[in-house]
Amino acid sequence: MRLGNIGRLIFRIDRYVEHSQVSIQLANCILMKFYIFLILSISSLISCKPSPKKELSREEKRDEILKNIIEPKISDNKLLLTDFGAAGDSVTDAKPAFDKALVVCKEQNGGRIVVPAGVYIVNGPIHLVSNTSLEIQKGAKLIFGTNAEDYLPAVPTSWEGTFINNYSPLIYAYQAENVVITGEGVIDGNGKEGFSKWYDKQKPAQELSRKMNHENVPVKDRVFGAGSFLRPQLIQFFECKSILIEGVTVANSPFWCVHFLKSENIIARKVKFDAFNKNNDGFDPEYSKNILIEDIDFNNADDNVAVKAGRDHEGRKTAMSSENIIIRRCRFRGLHGVVIGSEMSAGVQNVFVENCTYAGYCKRGIYLKSNPDRGGFIRNIYVNDVEFGNVEDGVFITSFYHGEGKGFETDIRNVFIENLSFKAASHAGLVIQGYPTKKVANIHFSNVRIDSCATAVSFTNAEQIVFNNVVIGQQVNEPTAVK
Repeated sequence: MRLGNIGRLIFRIDRYVEHSQVSIQLANCILMKFYIFLILSISSLISCKPSPKKELSREEKRDEILKNIIEPKISDNKLLLTDFGAAGDSVTDAKPAFDKALVVCKEQNGGRIVVPAGVYIVNGPIHLVSNTSLEIQKGAKLIFGTNAEDYLPAVPTSWEGTFINNYSPLIYAYQAENVVITGEGVIDGNGKEGFSKWYDKQKPAQELSRKMNHENVPVKDRVFGAGSFLRPQLIQFFECKSILIEGVTVANSPFWCVHFLKSENIIARKVKFDAFNKNNDGFDPEYSKNILIEDIDFNNADDNVAVKAGRDHEGRKTAMSSENIIIRRCRFRGLHGVVIGSEMSAGVQNVFVENCTYAGYCKRGIYLKSNPDRGGFIRNIYVNDVEFGNVEDGVFITSFYHGEGKGFETDIRNVFIENLSFKAASHAGLVIQGYPTKKVANIHFSNVRIDSCATAVSFTNAEQIVFNNVVIGQQVNEPTAVK
């Protein structure tokens, strides 16, 4: 009952008592009973307020995310690439065959392009369309050509956290749904012989892209390509939904290997990497969500998984956090195991790293990095049951990456690390470098072990750090007795 209605009801009762013939005692009795009824009613309404919602456990949070990751359906419409003119003889250009097959996929609202055993030269990009799967069978290998002009005209893409128009990624899907890359074959970007040679020439265009970012230049006017020397990604999904990449080997990338950009509902499973060129990250989710990365064999010259969310002004303006990412049962090998940043200005949250091990050396195990140019946040990060061998640093969290930046400190908090082990850390075990005006906060280490280490712990500008069963170096047992 609304308060206004209650007031009108009391007024009517008073008027009734005043003008009726009932005794004063009866009138008071009526009013008293009404007031008791009113008090009990209000008390009942107050007591019916919902109780605070129970905080979900880590496992419950993870499982809620998994419910929203649904594998795309693979089309039954089989299209054999060799029927469109591909030869698989390591000489004939297969690009026209891919183009023809993809036209049919678009006309027929989907298709499964099957690439049988053979070596296929592809002189230009493969642009995937909705409801299409690319099945690269065992014994099949795609080798992309090295003529840069074949990857023009420029397409909408992103480069180190800034939206631009640039050379097409070698395999590219833009605003597509239900897109699949599968099979046991090899995707070879041929970067060492082609685009990777541009690394030493990229600085002017790299700096120009960042300037355009900071000055809010319209994306349509950020046209790179010929003469810019910004290397394209090997595989990129841009503004896509329902993605599966499974089984293939990704090798010799010009730049980042697999880039999920503003995309969602993604599964990456049983992929193998063999990528040793500059900036050969494995998976780079950026502005993306609801992602499962599982059972991956990494072997990369750079980050195995690098979660990103845009750079500086543009990232803060886009305000689309990367979130709900599960990385499990993987084998790490390369520069760093799991990285968040440094381009993460829109924020990163709800990342789960579980039941992973190592297949070789990593410079750092878990690496969270930002600086005061970025802003944004890193929060709700869970690392559970993960082991590494020899590293330089075990866990490294920094708000002052490269010692640069000002004005937009990053909020890093709520990181929960449990059952993490290292054989040795040649430089440092656990490092936290907050910022004086924005400390790193609420970091939990539980059941963490580092068998040998140069510097065990180095924390600056950090608060609410919790240790539970942490052993760095040899575990100390009973104290010796006086002799």
